[in-house]
Amino acid sequence: MKIHYMAAAQTDIGLVKQVNQDSLIVKVVDTELGKVTLAVLCDGMGGLTKGELASAIVVRVFEAWFMEKLPYQLRNLTAEMLKAEWERLVTDCNDRIRKQGHQNMGTTLTAMLFYADAYYIIHVGDCRAYELTSEVFQLTKDQTFVEREVASGRMTREQAKTDSRRNVLLQCIGVKEEVEPEFIAGNLVPGACYLLCSDGFRHEVSRNEILAAVEKMAWEPVRKQQPENEIVTGMNKALNMLIEKVKERGERDNISAILIQTLEEEIC
Repeated sequence: MKIHYMAAAQTDIGLVKQVNQDSLIVKVVDTELGKVTLAVLCDGMGGLTKGELASAIVVRVFEAWFMEKLPYQLRNLTAEMLKAEWERLVTDCNDRIRKQGHQNMGTTLTAMLFYADAYYIIHVGDCRAYELTSEVFQLTKDQTFVEREVASGRMTREQAKTDSRRNVLLQCIGVKEEVEPEFIAGNLVPGACYLLCSDGFRHEVSRNEILAAVEKMAWEPVRKQQPENEIVTGMNKALNMLIEKVKERGERDNISAILIQTLEEEIC
């Protein structure tokens, strides 16, 4: 099964901060084996110095790997090979950031690779990846104090929403000597959208609001068989509408999101 990908990405400094510490990139390329897509989103640590530098370092490292090394690895790519390669990249980024000389400089990372009928994720921190079909399914788990407490039964989901420690991360890239990223592999759903977002994007909007925006502005142009540029325009409009809604509700963080639309090629 060959999959066609369309991508949109938006980032906003938000209402309060002087610097946008989020970094992101999305690449869709044609290869002799079909289209391949990489989406990377990093949230530089808001309370730490030079978070924007840390997030940019990680994005650049993953972009360089995608453009320079993946083409030679693609034909024999396996989940095990990709996991090992990405873990090496994370370790290299962690070492590089720690050597920058800025105390407490760090970033989260959520990256997705789409190839053939599969997706692969590497995840550190509390950005999220979602699969959007008729419902919203969270693919990643937040590596936060409150998520650990909820999972252990020591805290309810409602308590976690207002707990003063809700933004405390268990790990990020660049702060400690070792990082243990989460790796996820799964079969993608043709016609689904995949959303990567920073925590600033998701705090003030519900999953139903996200789904409604995608339904109206991203999927409707697909159903009407509009040109690809109009579909991508609709995807960007969906992200921008959600970002404006987040800002209207007083979100104080930087706000970033990437949206990937997947279609079987014969539909396009």
